[in-house]
Amino acid sequence: VQLVESGGGLVQAGGSLRLSCAASGSIFGIDYMGWYRQAPGKQRELVTRITIGGSTYYEDSVKGRFTISRDNAKNTVYLQMNSLKPEDTAVYYCYFFANPYNYWGQGTQVTVSS
Repeated sequence: VQLVESGGGLVQAGGSLRLSCAASGSIFGIDYMGWYRQAPGKQRELVTRITIGGSTYYEDSVKGRFTISRDNAKNTVYLQMNSLKPEDTAVYYCYFFANPYNYWGQGTQVTVSS
């Protein structure tokens, strides 16, 4: 099973992008889905995640600007990113955790120009 991401690209500061991540097959027992990002020269960091029950976590710098949502039936997670800033520039990776298995997307580039 692979996670396939889409929706990255180049946007001006203040703009919006919506990322999608869909599993290519069935994944059972998903505990949570999330998005990480990795900027050049920095470690990969957790941006947001959502449990199968709908509880969410957001990293402080994206609170109020990013929204995670999911479609459990389709094994798909979304990331709506508004009011984008140049510091949001990174490769974004989706992530599914179905204990004890981890699934990662291939990454999609998000570039925010000032």
